[in-house]
Amino acid sequence: MPSEPDLFSAGRERRRRRVAPLADRMRPRSLPEVVGQPDLLGKGAAFRAMVESGRLVSVLLFGPPGTGKTTLARLMASESDAVFEQLTASAHGVRDVRRVLEGAERRLGEDGRRTVLFLDEIHRFNKAQQDALLPGVENGTVILVGATTENPFFEVNSPLISRCTLFRLVPLSAAEVVELLERALADRERGLGTAGMAIDPAAAEALAGRAGGDARLSLNVLELAAIVAGGAGRTTITYHDVEEALQRRIIRYDKKGDQHYDVISAFIKSMRGSDPDAALYWLHTMLSAGEDPEFVARRMVIFASEDVGMADPDALVQAVAAAHALAMVGLPEAAYNLSQAAIYLATAPKSDSVKRSMGATRRAVEETPAATVPAHLRSTGGRLVSSQVDGTPAGYLDPHRGAGHLVPQPYLPEQMEGRILYRPTRQGREAGVAERLEEWDRVMGRPRRSTNPDQGQPVVGDQ
Repeated sequence: MPSEPDLFSAGRERRRRRVAPLADRMRPRSLPEVVGQPDLLGKGAAFRAMVESGRLVSVLLFGPPGTGKTTLARLMASESDAVFEQLTASAHGVRDVRRVLEGAERRLGEDGRRTVLFLDEIHRFNKAQQDALLPGVENGTVILVGATTENPFFEVNSPLISRCTLFRLVPLSAAEVVELLERALADRERGLGTAGMAIDPAAAEALAGRAGGDARLSLNVLELAAIVAGGAGRTTITYHDVEEALQRRIIRYDKKGDQHYDVISAFIKSMRGSDPDAALYWLHTMLSAGEDPEFVARRMVIFASEDVGMADPDALVQAVAAAHALAMVGLPEAAYNLSQAAIYLATAPKSDSVKRSMGATRRAVEETPAATVPAHLRSTGGRLVSSQVDGTPAGYLDPHRGAGHLVPQPYLPEQMEGRILYRPTRQGREAGVAERLEEWDRVMGRPRRSTNPDQGQPVVGDQ
């Protein structure tokens, strides 16, 4: 028979649940209720197998807010009948860690029950605080579940990482968010089902896009939007209600429709046209509308070679660095890095010589399918031949032994003799390349290299 304190505790829990936010009330109570994370929860996935078997190991859950880190930690405990303890790095210290470890050790010794210690924001723990966890994790006193939005390899001590298995969570897809919204509206026990609320499909799609894959944000906005709609005497949540709940206008942007292509085109053309203000506007239009930031970063990396190219080779370094920063820190912080790269690309000198050279080269390759490598450039594959001296094919002249590290000799196939494929512009740093090539062409006896643009078919179509 339950003790009296248990009855009081159960009553308090029921009252707490009645006033808890919708996102908390709708927290999944079993693995099948979890939406998203197929790599962790799909059939045969390691995380799912671990939880279902009850043979828990310490883990680090790495992913953006609202992707289910707390939920998965709670399910690890409930599915294995373990005690769940939660600490937050920003509010607890070494003393709290030791208290949990002592309680876990006592509990394990008395009735053999395990303890799951969920440490939120583990990346905020300093080295001493993280070190305090090591003994309990290593000897199995606790099952540590560390949650972080930062890359753990940069923020968590190596000894702790080596004792944990890392699982990465990803933002929910728009379809998964819509599924969550519909479930919350239909659930009469924990959700909004008793209110008889529905949501307009366009409003649901807009909310799913704006939430950025954050389940908690999605449900919090839905709850407030339902209050707004109910206050107006309506039972259908509209686009306007969602905007009110977000406290900002929703960017009307269809990531799968024409506007997706129109806005990315405007972004690319603004950078190509050297307008940093317009480039920033279209960049943040996409980010605010929930566009995939990796898609934007990839387009910037392409642009760096396609439209800036040799005029400023560092443009590619800047674009790749921004893409790397996005992978490392994620949004919203990576918006700084993407904005910096967009400004750099928009204000850099422009050259499309790389694109034009690619087009000219591919046409040349198609026109000379039977081209053969000149004898003096061929590899012997380790075989010595009578015409070879010191491993060097006869007729080949080492450029490093010539004046200015140049020697006149052919490098193209005979069928391509005298063909010019790369024509530099006089833009930015490419002007220096053009001057060097002009002198080298004279020494090498090559035709004069015109810097006038070759109007052949481009390799990559205009955006």
